Amino acid sequence: MHKTGDVILGGLFEINFFSVFPDFQRPTCIFCVFFFDVLGFRQAQTMAFAVDEINRNAELLPNVTLGYSLYDNCVKLGIGFRAALALISGQEEEIVMEDNCSGSPPVLAIVGDSSSTRCIAISTVLGLYRVPMVSYFATCSCLSDRQKFPSFFRTIPSDAFQVNAMIQILKHFGWTWVGLLISADDYGLHAAKSFQSDLSLSDEGCLAYLEVLPWGNEPPELRRIVDVMKASTARVVLVFAHESHMINLMEEVVRQNLTGLQWLASEAWSTAAVLQTPDLMPYLGGTLGIAIRRGEIPGLRDFLLEINPNIKHNSSSGNSMVRFNCFWEYTFQCRFAPPPAGWVENGGKVCSGKEDLRTVETEFLDIFNLRPEYNVYKAVYALAHALHDLLRCEPGSGSCAALETLEPWQLVYYLERVNFTTSFGDQVSFDENGDILPIYDVMNWLRLPDGRANVQNVGEVKMSAFSGEQLTLDGDKIFWNFESKKPPRSVCSENCPPGTRMVRKKGEPECCFDCIPCSEGMVNNKTNSLECFSCPEDYWSSPQRDHCVLRQTEFLSYQEPLGICLTAASLLGTFICAVVLGIFIYHRSTPIVRANNSELSFQLLLSLQLCFLCSLLFIGRPRLWTCQLRHAAFGISFVLCVSCILVKTMVVLAVFKASKPGGGASLKWFGASQQRGTVLVLTSVQAAICTAWLVTNSPAPHKNTQYHNDKIVYECVVGSTVGFSVLLGYIGLLAILSFVLAFLARNLPNNFNEAKLITFSMLIFCAVWVAFVPAYVSSPGKYADAVEVFAILASSFGLLMALFGPKCYIILLRPERNTKKALMGRSTIGTSEK
Repeated sequence: MHKTGDVILGGLFEINFFSVFPDFQRPTCIFCVFFFDVLGFRQAQTMAFAVDEINRNAELLPNVTLGYSLYDNCVKLGIGFRAALALISGQEEEIVMEDNCSGSPPVLAIVGDSSSTRCIAISTVLGLYRVPMVSYFATCSCLSDRQKFPSFFRTIPSDAFQVNAMIQILKHFGWTWVGLLISADDYGLHAAKSFQSDLSLSDEGCLAYLEVLPWGNEPPELRRIVDVMKASTARVVLVFAHESHMINLMEEVVRQNLTGLQWLASEAWSTAAVLQTPDLMPYLGGTLGIAIRRGEIPGLRDFLLEINPNIKHNSSSGNSMVRFNCFWEYTFQCRFAPPPAGWVENGGKVCSGKEDLRTVETEFLDIFNLRPEYNVYKAVYALAHALHDLLRCEPGSGSCAALETLEPWQLVYYLERVNFTTSFGDQVSFDENGDILPIYDVMNWLRLPDGRANVQNVGEVKMSAFSGEQLTLDGDKIFWNFESKKPPRSVCSENCPPGTRMVRKKGEPECCFDCIPCSEGMVNNKTNSLECFSCPEDYWSSPQRDHCVLRQTEFLSYQEPLGICLTAASLLGTFICAVVLGIFIYHRSTPIVRANNSELSFQLLLSLQLCFLCSLLFIGRPRLWTCQLRHAAFGISFVLCVSCILVKTMVVLAVFKASKPGGGASLKWFGASQQRGTVLVLTSVQAAICTAWLVTNSPAPHKNTQYHNDKIVYECVVGSTVGFSVLLGYIGLLAILSFVLAFLARNLPNNFNEAKLITFSMLIFCAVWVAFVPAYVSSPGKYADAVEVFAILASSFGLLMALFGPKCYIILLRPERNTKKALMGRSTIGTSEK
């Protein structure tokens, strides 16, 4: 298609899907009846309309007429590349412009191409000469490299943004397990590279598989790819490819009846009408896709209706050498004369050229969904505004030129600075990489009851200078092609719930993992966490392992039944000792109290009271002062008690020995002062042991978590085991010594004999403490304290009852025996009988 003008703009469009001729032929498309692309033809007509509209605009490029020279690339790199070179070199076919002028018009810039691969090849050469190229459909992010492509611009966002938009959609629906299909060209390969990189950085998912779609119809390869899709657990398939790839792929998908997939479409096929057929909608229904921004172009429909099917039309209006036969035959399903052999015989119609486009339903006239066409429209206007600024420039403000001396490289400077607003309200400007402000529509393929499709807008993705990419979706409008009518789940492994941690599966992508419960004492309150965290010292993991709970504390408490019983027993023993002491004080002048040094009896009762009271230090939450005091008080109290018993035993032996002839001298060593001194010395030794123990390595409170993981057992550690052993050993030594002496004195005369009571009491004392050792060692936590308290109380009650029980019985119930005569009489009777 050509139109004369003062300045010519080149254009490259897809008019036919496939070429069936050798590469060395000139760029002429044949067999267009079978492979005609009506949408590509509409895009070419949009450029023609934009040029015509600009020429009618008195404010934009006044006194300058734009022309165009448009070529079909036949979706083939070689043809598109030669067409571009022919445009910029002036080697295209000679075109008769007017009766007095023939030759090749100068081409100032090129609108196109629609393919990233062709744009890379063409722009690499055009960039050497700074010839502007404005693409309306090439999205490869590699084209943003200004070092390689210094004169390349585009009115469609880069794939870098499209990839981010896709990731935003995946994130929105929680799809972390995705299959990726790409075309075997720069568009697909660069999109895959960018997608893998951004997906890895976003940590929002991973690829189940990556397959490259063949260019041609290769059944074995397509069958293998569909088998991979069927075997995968990924329910979401993202496709960066062209319509032609999808046509071949869907034939195999239908053949194998592969349903239940959620398709994500790139802008290359998200609105492709050729795929929106009743046969494919059971498979592609519910497709979500990224689409080019939709726009409105007033007057375009009327312009399209003026298309004339003449093979060659020359007139002053400017249309020349326009070949519309393919379009007319495709639209009306007829053939121009002469028709192919057998066409008429088989019922085919012959085109008259007078058919009315208004009488047919064709997507060619559907101007309510203009997307690539809107980009073509913006590209032509961007070049027009840049040319307008170039011709109006003032010296010193940039490169200036006259209409007769225009050079393509001069236009690049003004394209970089172009800034205008379309009639639809969209601002058009290019950044430093030649990219336009990114904005996409999110499309959804609604499956209608009659099997047809309605591609509806359900949201948008746009770049914000303040918050980056923003995804807006109307979830209520989205059609899901599943029985549940809800978004599918597409994950390799379900999220690990709180209380577990992720463990990667060896040899599989990051999205595939096992969920391992956190071990005891460790928690995790997040989903999909790689590790569990230890709880603080006073906390433990909950049964669900999702949060820390305060550990239960355990110690021998005054509030629990065991503590209450032991406390009551301790106070009871103290009270009984006080009562016995009161009885003894009240009857202190009686013979049974005065016998064998009543002062030692009083000291013994006081020490027993201390023994009962010291047991209270073992009850309650251990603190530093209670830990230090409990064992010291225990040790000193019992040594004081056993010392009094030992001295009493020694006094019994001394008195008996003094009663024999010549034994009176022994009593002088056991007077009252000597007895007190002996008790004091023996007790001082224990006090010294306790002091040394407390100074060197004293007992201290300790939080023990070894018995129960979910409990803290508060206990007192002895600190120095040697000190504790010496303390107990010293008590045991005195107790054994008292027991031996009392045992030796058990058969002395009754009037002097308190040794039997001492022997019995010490037997109880030693038995209790011998049993205490294994019971104490084997008892955990608070029960060790309970065993020690029980041993203290049992031994104290044993001493109290064995030593003072019989005497209280005589004092209170048998007072007639509490006389010197009665005591002496018993002795006399016993001697005479003997």
